[in-house]
Amino acid sequence: MTNIIEIKQLSKIYEGTKVIDDVNLTIEKDKIYGLLGRNGAGKTTLMKQITAQVFPTSGEIKVFGEEPYENQQVLGNICFIKESQKYPDNYRVQDALNVSAALFKNWDKEYAAELITEFNLPVKRKIKKLSRGMHSAVGIIIGLASRAPLTIFDEPYLGLDAVARKTFYDKLIEDYGNHPRTVILSTHLIDEVSNLLEHVIVIDNGKIIIDQDSEDLRGVAYNVSGLAAQVEGFIKGKEVIQREAIGGLLTATIMGSGHSNDQSVAKNCGLDVSPVSLQQLIVHLTKAGTKGVQSL
Repeated sequence: MTNIIEIKQLSKIYEGTKVIDDVNLTIEKDKIYGLLGRNGAGKTTLMKQITAQVFPTSGEIKVFGEEPYENQQVLGNICFIKESQKYPDNYRVQDALNVSAALFKNWDKEYAAELITEFNLPVKRKIKKLSRGMHSAVGIIIGLASRAPLTIFDEPYLGLDAVARKTFYDKLIEDYGNHPRTVILSTHLIDEVSNLLEHVIVIDNGKIIIDQDSEDLRGVAYNVSGLAAQVEGFIKGKEVIQREAIGGLLTATIMGSGHSNDQSVAKNCGLDVSPVSLQQLIVHLTKAGTKGVQSL
């Protein structure tokens, strides 16, 4: 596999705080990545360093095999759609699209027009007068129609209703299938995008705590629920990352594959076994004081 991004021992310090902490990471060609984590975890700072908007304090970044800083050949192959993307006050939707057509060598005018219709976007209206959802749709259209070899979406859905978000996800996976490229999607709506992601990167307190293919993450944890005494007996000696008690009932989240043998034992104890969603797993693993991350 060809690596689009190679990061070695990358750190960024702001006002004495290390917001990116000795990160090592590779991003492969033609793959959809999820960059996930809590607010303030370092996601946006990492994306800004990849796109040469922020200089690292130490470490190395290579994008398309070169340093991205002041490198137009590299930056011309990147489309970075930021949360609440800023445009000049006098820009209409059509102006933003015209500029994008000039910037991105793979720009597809016909596809952009199709997306404008799909999102019902008024092209003659000034962007500053758009609703938050329509503002997000402008960025989504530019990101998709750019067909940039490296396309990064940072919280692209703000203000979009569930139907519009579903349209975005459907269009993304459809166009990715027809025109493969590397996509990095940073979002809080993890369960909504989990089926899109081929690889998951989770950052917490500036450190990468998960860097695995999505398939490998499925089944790394499972829930067991039932009468508290029976659950306590079952989980003894196992790696428990979450407990939730309601009355005399207990649900425990356990690190481990939850193979059929575990399920049989649990059922024999009168317990229910259920899978843990990607969002639940990440919430558990990024809670302060949670252990068990290294076992992934």
